[in-house]
Parts: sequence; C-alpha cells; structure tokens
Amino acid sequence: MNLEPVRAVVTKQFKASAGRVFDAWLDPDWIGRWMFGPNVREEQIVRLGCAPHVGGKFSFVVNRGGKEIDHVGEYLEIDRPHCLVFTWATRESLPDTSRVVVEISSLGDDACELTLTHVMSPRWAAFVNQAAGSWQKMLDVLAGAIR
Repeated sequence: MNLEPVRAVVTKQFKASAGRVFDAWLDPDWIGRWMFGPNVREEQIVRLGCAPHVGGKFSFVVNRGGKEIDHVGEYLEIDRPHCLVFTWATRESLPDTSRVVVEISSLGDDACELTLTHVMSPRWAAFVNQAAGSWQKMLDVLAGAIR
C-alpha cells in the first residue's frame, strides 16, 4: 500500500502582476469571482470569509444542487507575492485535510506564472485528475477576470 501523498499540479500564466494575482487569493470579493459561484460551476455563493494571516482561517460556503458545502482551511504561510500555503477541506471531511501550495513567479511588470500543488492523502489518488481539472478551471476564470 502506497503511503506517499499524491499531488495535483497545475500551472497558469497571467497577464497581471504577481501582486494582483496573489491578492486575489485573499480577498473574498475576488474569491467570489473566480474560485466559487456561477462563473466557475453551477452553484450559488452563500458566504465567503477569511482572516488572511498566518494561523488565520477561512470558510467558503456554497450551495451546490441544494446542498451547502463549506470549504475550510487555515493559512500556513503567506509570503506576498511569491507563496501562499493553506490547508484545504470540507467541513464534513474534517479532521481530514489536504494542503495547497501556490507559488507565483514574476515574468515582468504585468505578467506572472502560478504553479499550484494540491498535496493529498494517498487515499485521494483517484481524485487527483479531478482536483487538477477543478483548479485549472478556477485559474482560467481568474485569468479572464484579472485582466
């Protein structure tokens, strides 16, 4: 049995500064434009809240198909505009959490590249491609919104 974590990795280039892209991860108004809601999938945003500091928590509640889903986590590292690390789970799956690492490299004043690595327990191995696809879609929506 494999006990090594599994990773979903996606990369996206943006026509925006690293700072603008980084900040979109910590602002509930921006999160509602690209991570959740009808711009991304068939769901309605119920509530988006975060305390964007190391040790701060977030809760992103959406209604999907009549069911409320609360995405929760804690910020582990915030190094603006280069690196953001946080835990990721749904409230119903706690205490099981995964870890998301967002690394942003500047490609000049108005361009950057983001690499997201979602590190999950090996029992989520069958979910890796779906997770990567979901993150890729969200980053595509962010790229369109941040121009």
